[in-house]
Amino acid sequence: MNASMGEQIKIYFGKNSRIFFNEKKYISIFLSTVLMTLMIGMVTGSEMFAQYSATRNGAFALVCACIWIGIFNSIQSICKERATIKEEKRNNGLDLMAYTLAHVLFDAIICFFEALLVTLIIFLLKKNNIQGESSFPTVTILKYLFTFFLVIFSSDVFGLAASAFAVNTEVAMTIMPFLLIVQLLLSGFVFSLDGVMKALSNATISKWGLNAICIAADVNHLSVPSDNYIMAALKNDYYDQYNPKSFHLLRIWLILLLITVILVLLTRLFISTVEKDKR
Repeated sequence: MNASMGEQIKIYFGKNSRIFFNEKKYISIFLSTVLMTLMIGMVTGSEMFAQYSATRNGAFALVCACIWIGIFNSIQSICKERATIKEEKRNNGLDLMAYTLAHVLFDAIICFFEALLVTLIIFLLKKNNIQGESSFPTVTILKYLFTFFLVIFSSDVFGLAASAFAVNTEVAMTIMPFLLIVQLLLSGFVFSLDGVMKALSNATISKWGLNAICIAADVNHLSVPSDNYIMAALKNDYYDQYNPKSFHLLRIWLILLLITVILVLLTRLFISTVEKDKR
């Protein structure tokens, strides 16, 4: 394959598209997104986006769902093609970065539509609390949309990196729960983190995704029951993290993009080990 990187990206992007539609992957991917978001919307109750605790709990549930959606998109994408990658590299001069970017770019489109579904469902279920004085709060909805997209997309690329690292689909599916548990435990929601664990949490999608959703929801201005002193103290502890001050949300978006870029590079690095696979 004497093709440039751009031509190879186009070729493998087209291949990913054909597989996606021919194998009807869109059914399971989009259906699971809809069902999961509907479930979260129904169990979080009427106080989400109106009361501090309910909103923060709902934000955590949405982050968990978005991370699961993203990893599920891609966890088997590369490991199942190891034999093909090895053959294409040996016989046709496959550019591994082009192959990686083709997956990333195609998945970005899928992630956008998933984020759109999550945003639409949450808005329809919680519109009375989200709307405020506006019938259609465009800026707020766009904040949610872009946040959901970045969480799903970065998680998708996280799944690609894991898929490139795994030697087969069985290994990939085995490590998937571990990846999810690490994200949840280091989010800072379940446990208060200190020392090394707090430092490690800065590299997680869950922490920044949770912060971004809470900022978009402006949780600092939501009420806490006057007799709930524990929740009032918690709100005070997290006030700075959820402060919707100028560029705070933008900074978190940039951090999520940086994490995504690092994961893309790790994916490319892990794919290079396929050449050493002696099976």
